[in-house]
Amino acid sequence: MTTEAISVLENEVQDVSPAFLRIRKSKRVEKLLWPVLASAGLFSILVTALIIYVLFHETWQFFKIVSVFDFLTGAKWEPLLEPKSFGVLPLISGTALITLGAAIISIPTGVLVGVYLSEYANPTFRRWIKPVLEILAGIPTIVYGFFALTFVTPIIKTILPDTEIFNALSGSIVVGIMILPMVASLADDAFLALPQGLKHGAYALGATSFEVVRGVLIPATFARLMAAFILAISRAIGETMAVTLASGSNPQLTLNPLHSIQTMTSYIVQVALGDTPAGGVEYMTSYAVASLLFVMTFSLNVIGHRIMIKSRKK
Repeated sequence: MTTEAISVLENEVQDVSPAFLRIRKSKRVEKLLWPVLASAGLFSILVTALIIYVLFHETWQFFKIVSVFDFLTGAKWEPLLEPKSFGVLPLISGTALITLGAAIISIPTGVLVGVYLSEYANPTFRRWIKPVLEILAGIPTIVYGFFALTFVTPIIKTILPDTEIFNALSGSIVVGIMILPMVASLADDAFLALPQGLKHGAYALGATSFEVVRGVLIPATFARLMAAFILAISRAIGETMAVTLASGSNPQLTLNPLHSIQTMTSYIVQVALGDTPAGGVEYMTSYAVASLLFVMTFSLNVIGHRIMIKSRKK
């Protein structure tokens, strides 16, 4: 090998060596980080498993005393009074009433906000309105409860004098406002992820903006919108403090939104305040209700996640 060839190889090695050293360094860092990241993942799985174990272990003890059939089909919920009744249907109906009202308020409004942000809003206004939506999502839920008591309920009573101080309608309104940012943000993301060629093709055929939204935007993103709706409903089912303050703690099987009701989360709060002695059947009812709530929200989250995966594959 000539002297010139050797010098060329030495120059190439000098040029490659810094990049090679960086690669080796990054690999060493990855080897050090892998156990840390794996431990973090395993820790989250462990915490989830422990939560599930605690919930269902106490629930199993409860169902040794109370029949599962009576629990799921009973229409009277008075576990803290004599004679005791353990029918959870009033709590389920109260939760469903709040969730339905919140969905009616948040889903159409959230979709309209998403359509406006993605199709009509100018970039300057969009930069302003997105942080406002994030602020709504970050307000503590107990603040929404006080907002319902001091602002929403007086307005409802002015229009409908028969409304009770604590009522399901007020709770539905504030929960709907709470989950509105989630629906709007997910809808906006779904609309922006749509290929621009679909909309441009519709405009090229002479469609108006409304026709593009109705005939292209909504149908093409329907699966993602459904996933967003399910996740928002799951969030509404699990709401606690706002509903406790706005809707009261009167478990009754009613469809009248002007009456006071109690949701599943509100009852758990009531038991957790400390007046109920630990270890008794009354105390274990909170775990039974929490397990049922966990199954409901987990099922909805799984459905929403699968819909989202299918929409991405398409």
